[in-house]
Amino acid sequence: MRPFHFLADAREIVPGAELADRARRAEDLGYHALVIPDHLMGQLSPIVAMTAIAAATTTLRVGAFVLNNDLRHPAVLAQDLAAIDVLSGGRLDVAIGAGWHRPEYEAIGLPFDPTPVRQARLAESITVLKKCLSGQEFSFTGQHYRVTGYTGEASMQRPHPPVLIGGGGRRTLTLAAREATIVGLAPRVGPRGVDARSLTLEATREKIAWVAEAAGDRFADLELNVYPSAWPPVLTDDLHGEVATVIAALRERTGTELTEREVLESPHLLIGSADRLAEKFEFLRDELGIGSFMVGAPGPLDPVVSRLAGS
Repeated sequence: MRPFHFLADAREIVPGAELADRARRAEDLGYHALVIPDHLMGQLSPIVAMTAIAAATTTLRVGAFVLNNDLRHPAVLAQDLAAIDVLSGGRLDVAIGAGWHRPEYEAIGLPFDPTPVRQARLAESITVLKKCLSGQEFSFTGQHYRVTGYTGEASMQRPHPPVLIGGGGRRTLTLAAREATIVGLAPRVGPRGVDARSLTLEATREKIAWVAEAAGDRFADLELNVYPSAWPPVLTDDLHGEVATVIAALRERTGTELTEREVLESPHLLIGSADRLAEKFEFLRDELGIGSFMVGAPGPLDPVVSRLAGS
């Protein structure tokens, strides 16, 4: 059975010395990686922040959660990622998605293409990224990218760093099953935001079945990841009170009312005492094979992480 891997989020804008302190504390607590979102508003640049985190630590892995493919040409991105991997001594994870936050596209005049177009562009980008990080000369001709006789800078991890691809729909999860090292199981996003039904344990089982079907023989080698969505992690002894608050908030926000059991079982809703959450993580690993968890900012779930990390 794979050991638990807990990822923490470092999205807050802080001075370099404070970011370094937070990274070292996460390392000491047993976090597997400190990751940075990729948005154009309200946060540090992920590439710069990842480099700072790597420089401040010795064993902590670094990555984004997740890079927006539409913001950078994959060959340019590959050069930055290869540099981080080399400078960190091989501690980079590459996590990338098709992009989803329409307001930032509109803010900079970047076309927000239909989902199938963005997903097709992501599929091509992953091919280019892997070729670049291999350090071997290659050419590629696709609908969205064209590379001719180019040799990228090789990463330290060979043939390339671990790749995380996440999504909530079958098309993206099929791509992840075929191309990723780590598959991120995300809730679907609809016109009213997060699809509440996609947060449930039942929906997660369905997504894993899609991944297993598409991955075939390589499914056993894949790592499965989930992350909090629609509600931040809460360490509390008032379990039923907090769950009632979540149910009401989701009903108002999405028009869907989940049951208490659905909220308690949801891989994306992390609510309860340290003991209960430790049991939940163990259940998700034992029953669904999910062993990688991005748990938000360091702090709320530190006691659980320290108890389970690496076990």
